[in-house]
Amino acid sequence: MPWKAISHAIGFDTGRTSVLDAIGAWWERLRRELAAHRTPGYRTVAFTIAVTTLAAKMAKADGVALPIEERAFERVFDIPKGEEENFRRLYDLAAQDIAGFEVYASKIASLLADEPEMLNALLECLFHVAAADGILHPDEDRFLQIVAEKFGLSRAEFLSIRAGFINDPCSPYQILGVMPSLSDEELKLRHRELVREHHPDKLAVTGVPPELRCAATRRLAAINAAYDQIKAERATERQRLGRLNEA
Repeated sequence: MPWKAISHAIGFDTGRTSVLDAIGAWWERLRRELAAHRTPGYRTVAFTIAVTTLAAKMAKADGVALPIEERAFERVFDIPKGEEENFRRLYDLAAQDIAGFEVYASKIASLLADEPEMLNALLECLFHVAAADGILHPDEDRFLQIVAEKFGLSRAEFLSIRAGFINDPCSPYQILGVMPSLSDEELKLRHRELVREHHPDKLAVTGVPPELRCAATRRLAAINAAYDQIKAERATERQRLGRLNEA
């Protein structure tokens, strides 16, 4: 991520204190540069600012932005040495409130419009930060639902990603995004499809950068666990029906 340009981009050197105002002033220029040089969206200053701001505002969604959430973000996005101060100034400014978070989510979706795998990976990373304190507050949950909508993800996709980080009574069918009426063979094909889509190696091949692949292993584990649970439940049900037929 281009941290070297952040201080100037958000106006620290000019005394500007509103991140939202700074983004508005810079957005059109950055978008023109992106189009002219065909720079990957995730390597632009705009993306760095938007993601950092979105994560900070998410941490504030439950009323208090905790240091553990900030540290989780730093681990996920690997802040380079020497850039910690710029990052923390931006993060602290953004964490003052959640105002305008939808704007940043929309801008990220625009930057990654041609890279849907990265939008999924980024939402996984945001869940990783949100769950860093061991609790997903209802306001954080609603925040992330709106972000998923802005990213263009379906409700099923959102719940499937969520299930990889939150332990609650969530149907394994919901995790896989399928109906219980699906046949065993169709279920197997769906499982294979999801494994291919979310495997860290596949994300690397499609160009998803390392900082957005941080949660892929955890996500893949949730997919496999859901598939194994359904298989076990179906096997148990077949055994039960077999005993009834014999009686």
